[in-house]
Amino acid sequence: MTQRTATISRDTSETKISLSLTLDGASNVDVKTGWGFADHMLTLIAFWGGFDLQIHCDGDLHVDAHHTLEDIGICLGNALREALGDRKGINRIGMAKVPMDESISEVNIDISGRPYLVYRGDDLLPPVIAGDESDLWREFFKSVCYGARINMHISYLYGKNGHHLLESACKGLGLALRMAASCDRNQLLSTKGSLD
Repeated sequence: MTQRTATISRDTSETKISLSLTLDGASNVDVKTGWGFADHMLTLIAFWGGFDLQIHCDGDLHVDAHHTLEDIGICLGNALREALGDRKGINRIGMAKVPMDESISEVNIDISGRPYLVYRGDDLLPPVIAGDESDLWREFFKSVCYGARINMHISYLYGKNGHHLLESACKGLGLALRMAASCDRNQLLSTKGSLD
């Protein structure tokens, strides 16, 4: 199999990002966003997905983390789409339900070419996590969906601690991506013979 990799750069007045992704990696992760909490969550996605991921971001954190996280989501989504190539042979669908202490989240994805995010149970999250608004994470997941052109459903099922809830979702996303991106088929997994 050809190595499935992508390198993405993004340079705007709000963020400067370099990102490198290898889907069939060894969980070698180096993430530096300037926001330690984001570094932790992004590392979890890659580690549990079995990807090699390097992200370096210089963002306008003096404003807040919104642009940083949103733009990283765009870059990660674009890298996933590029690394997946024509998607022939991939399982396409992946899912995971991950407990984290008192919390549990479920993530289901379809690498369909049709981007859509369903984000449920986020009322369980506190308004602020690690010093920034928790809704930044919905924007991040939405950006990944649209960049990668995948259908993603994230459900926070129950829990009390915001860190634990997000951690379970990020681990779940990594596991779901690993399952969906795995090549166990010989053909494109679509009865219509193509993916959008």
